[in-house]
Amino acid sequence: MNVYDFDKTIYDGDSTIDFYFYCLKKHPKIILCLPIQLYAAVKYKLKVIDKTNFKEKFYCFLKKIPDIDMELNCFWDKNGYRIKEWYKNQKRENDVIISASPEFLLNGICKRIGVNNLIASQVDKRTGKYIGVNCYGKEKTRRFYQKYQYEIIDEFYSDSYSDEPMAKLAKKSFIVSKDIIKKW
Repeated sequence: MNVYDFDKTIYDGDSTIDFYFYCLKKHPKIILCLPIQLYAAVKYKLKVIDKTNFKEKFYCFLKKIPDIDMELNCFWDKNGYRIKEWYKNQKRENDVIISASPEFLLNGICKRIGVNNLIASQVDKRTGKYIGVNCYGKEKTRRFYQKYQYEIIDEFYSDSYSDEPMAKLAKKSFIVSKDIIKKW
């Protein structure tokens, strides 16, 4: 099987940030969350809170979205084209996407592109609260082995060296920068 990070790897951009700005345009009142988000960002930079806590504060805007499922569907109607062509050309039926982005955000696009295997951060789409730990770094390997204990990763693709723990599990690993793919 091949395993792929999502944001900036097979998707051109950061889906969480893109979804936030999409929602901000449609629901300007979410700007009221900005003080909470900025305060959390400062605390994260100062290492007072961890990444999971920071993201949980960032996702407070979800509480202000009346029909989150409709917005997710409309978001992917508008942004589905941002799945990179190189990925579409090599996609296999048993691919796994593993991402720190929320599962609720990636479910829709995975269904649209025919990816049945998704591991992502468990976040309540109505409250922004995490159910578990942010799926990042070593947590990705833990979650991968929890779901695919005996599987062998043929190829792993990511845009970030923070995914080195996953890269070490694969027979071959690649770093992706825009549409340039290089051996890890």
